[in-house]
Amino acid sequence: MLLDTNAISAWAEGDAGLLNVLRADRPWYLPSIALGEYRFGVVNSTRREVLELWLDQVEVACLVLAPDGETARRYALLRQTVRRAGIAVPYHDLWIAALGEQHGLEIVSAMSISIAYPASGVWVSSASGSV
Repeated sequence: MLLDTNAISAWAEGDAGLLNVLRADRPWYLPSIALGEYRFGVVNSTRREVLELWLDQVEVACLVLAPDGETARRYALLRQTVRRAGIAVPYHDLWIAALGEQHGLEIVSAMSISIAYPASGVWVSSASGSV
């Protein structure tokens, strides 16, 4: 299960919906992209010290995935697919989707909707539990 930035944030807040989606029988992965986005948000937080300590523990408990050349190829194809479909998707979300596709991982998000990249077989689970 690959957690996006929204999922990391929801986890930090103890969101019950997200916690119900996370499965203990599967490894949890953090994309380095989402980790960087979340750390950027923490820098200006009034709870910076607490969140940094928590995130350090999460980073040790999860496997961190970083993009490589294969990820870049998949990113380019995904970006072209959504562009042709006229769908606006933030570039960092496409990088996360490319990592998920590359490693055959389900992407977990705390967004209220589920997103599918049907051309690639990538599905994003929302905290509501839909896949």
